[in-house]
Amino acid sequence: MMDPVLGLWVSGLIEWGKLRHTLGEGDRWHPGRKLRLLFAGYNGARNTGADVRVHEMLRQVRQVLGEHRVELGVLSQDPALTAGYFGDAKQVPLPDIFPPFLSREVPRHDGVIACEGSMFKSKFADALTFMMVGSLGMAAARNRVAIGYGAEAGRMNRLPRWMTSRYGKQALVIARSEESRDLLVDLGVPTELGTDTAWTFAPSPPAYGEAKLKAAGWDGTTPILAVCPIDPFWWPVKASLLKATARAFGGYKKSHYRSIYFHKAGRRVDDANEHYLGSIAQAVRAFRERHAVFPILVAMERLDTAPCQIVAEKLDGAPVFSSNDHNMFELVSIARKARWMVSSRYHGIVTTMPAGVVSAGITMDERIRNLMRQRGQDHLFAEVDDPDLTERTLTMLEALHAEEHAIREGMSRTVVQHLHAMARMGRYLEEHIAQRYPEFPTRSGIHSWEEYVPPLTPELRALVEAHE
Repeated sequence: MMDPVLGLWVSGLIEWGKLRHTLGEGDRWHPGRKLRLLFAGYNGARNTGADVRVHEMLRQVRQVLGEHRVELGVLSQDPALTAGYFGDAKQVPLPDIFPPFLSREVPRHDGVIACEGSMFKSKFADALTFMMVGSLGMAAARNRVAIGYGAEAGRMNRLPRWMTSRYGKQALVIARSEESRDLLVDLGVPTELGTDTAWTFAPSPPAYGEAKLKAAGWDGTTPILAVCPIDPFWWPVKASLLKATARAFGGYKKSHYRSIYFHKAGRRVDDANEHYLGSIAQAVRAFRERHAVFPILVAMERLDTAPCQIVAEKLDGAPVFSSNDHNMFELVSIARKARWMVSSRYHGIVTTMPAGVVSAGITMDERIRNLMRQRGQDHLFAEVDDPDLTERTLTMLEALHAEEHAIREGMSRTVVQHLHAMARMGRYLEEHIAQRYPEFPTRSGIHSWEEYVPPLTPELRALVEAHE
């Protein structure tokens, strides 16, 4: 397996960077030059949540530090798929074999902001954690800005856990849940509590989503139920040269992700996925028999398109809207026209909560679970491997219908709380910059929390006025 090789490779490059810094190599930011910050994350895969949260991070950094004082760059696996995103930030292509690239690219910047949500966990891919730790570690080794922004931490295998502990001590990680913060504190990583950054996102106007839905058969009045399934059982992705070699001869076609990376596969994965998708479809059919509803499937990441199509077929051809066909502004506009949502995508819920879409979750990890508990709505999440998933999902759907007003009120309060948490993140960012570069101009005195977040949409401002 290649994962340990990637981890040790990254670790060696961090240590080499420390030595080179000790020997005096590299320039340092000085007054009169823009602060160059590199945003390292999982962008360019048409993952709507990942792209939205980074888009808002960039807006927040410009708001807090001053647009004229910063020069921003964003890693992208495929800049063609992030065209039109991230404002004027430079998009830097990220190769699949990333260690030598990071060793070259990170020193060209005055700091790194790691921006992947699932930053410190082995659930999805150790390689992703190696990339995040590597980006932070290479920056910290040169005494530059190193911030993990809006991070989640969960169960990690031994090597990524060791690397996080060793190389995270000189960084600042702003976690988006108390559970993540506690885990990182145990590893000795300096940590503050923040949130996700997608709360301030402004999609395309509602008219766009309405037009697309009507073109797909919506009558304009029937309540819409948005369903966001995923393929939860084919994680983690692992690097394998052996499989990559076999792939060249036609092997491992179904489980191939990209380059030398492969999904988990096998009969158990297929059976678990069939139960999960079948249960969702059965629950939606039962709900549709009881209530007037127009179901749609929303693929928040293009990898979700296949599971969405499977559920759509079980629902007699319900329309599918995929990030493969719609950019992040368009897809969120469509999703926000829903009245109810049941989602296995965390950002399916986060990006629609400001619009009052009443939501429940079917979760594969801690993110949706933590969010529902923050909302005070523990009854609105289920686990992807729940043996009674059909019944649990139908019960949640009925709760969305029966408790709509109360759920929406709880959601609205939670959105405002997260806006304040996002403002605190802006202050932590400013403080960390001042520690690394005392000459960099930062604010002084007392300022409104709203000065630390991107300008609020009228929708968000109404929520703030209602719940402040």
